Amino acid sequence: MHTVAVLALDQVIPFDLSTPIEVFGRTRLPDGRPGYQVRVCAEREEIDAGAFALRAPWGLEGLRDADTIIVPGVADPAAPLAPEVRDALRAAAGNGTRIASICSGTFPLAATGLLDGLRATTHWLGAGLLAATHPDIEVDPDVLYVDNGQFLTSAGAAAGLDLCLHMIRRDYGSAVAADAARLSVMPLEREGGQAQFIVYDHAPTPQGCEFEPVLDWLRENLGRDLTLADIAARAGTSTRTLIRRFREQTGTTPLQWLHRARIRQAQHLLETTGHSVERIGAQVGFGSPTAFRDRFKRTTGVSPRTYRRTFS
Repeated sequence: MHTVAVLALDQVIPFDLSTPIEVFGRTRLPDGRPGYQVRVCAEREEIDAGAFALRAPWGLEGLRDADTIIVPGVADPAAPLAPEVRDALRAAAGNGTRIASICSGTFPLAATGLLDGLRATTHWLGAGLLAATHPDIEVDPDVLYVDNGQFLTSAGAAAGLDLCLHMIRRDYGSAVAADAARLSVMPLEREGGQAQFIVYDHAPTPQGCEFEPVLDWLRENLGRDLTLADIAARAGTSTRTLIRRFREQTGTTPLQWLHRARIRQAQHLLETTGHSVERIGAQVGFGSPTAFRDRFKRTTGVSPRTYRRTFS
């Protein structure tokens, strides 16, 4: 039987802890047998879980023969990772164990170095911090989950459910996953690329970023037809240097940052004004309504009109 070890770190978020326990624990195969054996493991005898203390039946030794390890979110993502936890996760990874994180659980997983060079996500509130503290990770704040094969990460809250269902589908197929989704009262068809519905007042900027004046200028000029050369000229550098240093400090490229800033402004206008979709697209710098609708749907997962009906 496939063994799932849920790792309870200090200050674990109870919701994130319970999600894989319930979803995997209730999964049944077509013949009625359980699909998974779930064990809760902890880094020490008693764990602070916020509103209560937790005593898990397994220690870190429970990770050794697990097929999958889940790292739930923690209340303080900046908390240092205990060396014994880091070593246990790295040893499991070396044995080929699948390791997934939920919400801010991406931070302790990132602290092991296992996500370096990979794409990952986390709760949108922590995306900027993740990009700043782990520049070797390609942080994507707009998706529900990222599957790199052995290592998987998810965004906050309900996205953890999406990730668990995705792993069940990988393990046992769509029929078993659909049954697990019905038990969780969750749609199975939400894909990992569907964007988190988020509006930032401003795009997240790592503290001390040298491009902060350029980002302020971009926010003030979203409606202009800006090119990479325009942004480089404003920054006083070459386009090649701009791309390299911009990614190092923000986790993305200048044009990707600009596109997301435009979509954020469009979300705000769709929620708060009665302007037509065509007018809003032009206001935020898209040359045609078709280009605006296409970019908006690729970024948020829905059309501008659907977004307005949902959030206005």
